[in-house]
Amino acid sequence: MISVKIATVIIIIAISFMACVENNVDSRRESKMPKKTLEEVLKESNNKLLSIPGVVGTAQGLCDRKTCIKVYVIKKSPELARQIPFSIDGYAVVIEETGDIHTLPGN
Repeated sequence: MISVKIATVIIIIAISFMACVENNVDSRRESKMPKKTLEEVLKESNNKLLSIPGVVGTAQGLCDRKTCIKVYVIKKSPELARQIPFSIDGYAVVIEETGDIHTLPGN
């Protein structure tokens, strides 16, 4: 039979584990909540995203009914996907292949 001391230690470990898991879930919820507006985040990150070779534009968008950042690229590739973050300041980033984009003559 398990002694009272061992049972007490097991209970303390289980309670400590549950508290750690609960704190971790709460911190993940907080980190996913955007603290800045999408416009602010896009303005701050636009130049960095556009400096990645193959990126031709960025925009605000809707992804699964939530605001997101769209990054337009000439051609999707695994290398390009590694350079573009999955999210920025809590907003999801979606990569869309558009091909090369040029301004119209006379504009």
